[in-house]
Amino acid sequence: MKKPRAAVGNRSGHRKQASSQEGKEKCAFGSSQAKPSAPSAGPARQQKALLQASVSPYHLFRDVAEVTAFQESLLGWYDQKKRDLPWRRLVEGEVDLDRRAYAVWVSEVMLQQTQVATVINYYTRWMQKWPTLQDLASASLEEVNQLWAGLGYYSRGRWLQEGARKVVEELGGHMPRTAETLQQFLPGVGRYTAGAIASIAFGQAAGVVDGNVIRVLCRVRAIGADPGSTLVSQHLWSLAQQLVDPARPGDFNQAAMELGAIVCTPQRPLCSHCPVQSLCRARQRVEREQLSASQSLPGSCDVEECAPNSGQCPLCVPPTEPWDQTLGVTNFPRKASRKPPREECSAICVLEQPKALGGARILLVQRPNSGLLAGLWEFPSVSVNAEASGQHQREALQQELQSWVGPLPDMRLHHLGQVVHTFSHIKMTYQVYGQVLEEHTPVTIVPPGARWLTREDFHTAAVSTAMKKVFRMYEGQQPGTCKGSKRSQVATLSKRKKSSPGQQVLESFFRPHVPTDAPSLNTAAQ
Repeated sequence: MKKPRAAVGNRSGHRKQASSQEGKEKCAFGSSQAKPSAPSAGPARQQKALLQASVSPYHLFRDVAEVTAFQESLLGWYDQKKRDLPWRRLVEGEVDLDRRAYAVWVSEVMLQQTQVATVINYYTRWMQKWPTLQDLASASLEEVNQLWAGLGYYSRGRWLQEGARKVVEELGGHMPRTAETLQQFLPGVGRYTAGAIASIAFGQAAGVVDGNVIRVLCRVRAIGADPGSTLVSQHLWSLAQQLVDPARPGDFNQAAMELGAIVCTPQRPLCSHCPVQSLCRARQRVEREQLSASQSLPGSCDVEECAPNSGQCPLCVPPTEPWDQTLGVTNFPRKASRKPPREECSAICVLEQPKALGGARILLVQRPNSGLLAGLWEFPSVSVNAEASGQHQREALQQELQSWVGPLPDMRLHHLGQVVHTFSHIKMTYQVYGQVLEEHTPVTIVPPGARWLTREDFHTAAVSTAMKKVFRMYEGQQPGTCKGSKRSQVATLSKRKKSSPGQQVLESFFRPHVPTDAPSLNTAAQ
């Protein structure tokens, strides 16, 4: 039975700020002396030279003494205040370098765009199931997707497994030893992740820049321009490399990220608890503005304030965005406006056989092995126009269902409501339908890419968070009982409650880690 696959969303995508793995030459990765290739001449080098020539000392660290003070203050604080996390305990107690690197790699990938509290359980189960590279390399993608289900960004799990297989098959199970070779060799590993692995596992003095580090550096050096711009990003990486402590690079990088996660937070930062507040130019600016306001004096330029030789400093807050007294240090950095996600609509059906052999079963079909939610299982669905009539949606769904299970006479799909699930780039509205095959002979044969599961098996299968939302709606409303306004009921399952100011310290534990090479949801969505 030939089965044309219907799209639920854009199945092609890209990975944000990640280097392409195609067309790169293989080299000897075992040596810790491997050197990065020389940068090619061109616009990137010209931009870097332009930045270096135009940056005011105000946005730099003056000398070695200031850098040393920053390192010592930050590391001293980290030694006293760092959180007790399972990946830190595992790495600290592991003497085998390859197992150390693997443990760091898994944690860093899981922490991309995901809350620490969520990752802890997934990381523990992952390392119990696959404690070594060899264990992961021998696992199936189905097993990986099943354990990853609910964590989101599903291509991350696939990249981990692909990378483990490459290391085992091509390098004899030995991880590349430098940031440069890690980035070259491992799929899905960008500059940040490579630097984190190399510094924490191998002690390489490689600076890292993730969302937390960006915030810390922008405030410490009063960088108000868009951190996503090429010029500002280059400067932040330069600062990170200048600051990393060569004696304790892994601890220093974790300390910088920890500071951004629990003290130098996006809103309501705890400046009084900051170990580097005496070096923070954002804090100095706030104090100066407060003093000027209390004395009813116009804001005066501090001797340390940025004063470029000519033109507008590329690192300062743009003139179009003046200083906001109410924001304090959170004036730095300024966030660029985000493009809203595009809206898409899909009609989806939960098809159930209550009289199937062995108990009631529901139909799931597998998505393609690339693109959005690659390889995961879902209920049969079709893309529809948001303005499409209910009749049009039913007809399209009936064709989709019959392509999987054959003719189903007298099918009457019941509209249950809608579920909204927002990815980073797509706001997906699922029009949810249900159909119970009460009078039909149980269907036992389905083509490849489809299967009947019990309700219990569904909850442990490799399905996305969106599918779990759809199934909760189906379980909550029996088909055929929805009338009137109930049919237009909207599932607001994706909304979050706002936190109160008193929750900020607690929430800092749950704040997601955002590396600069984190994947886009175009290729791996929750």
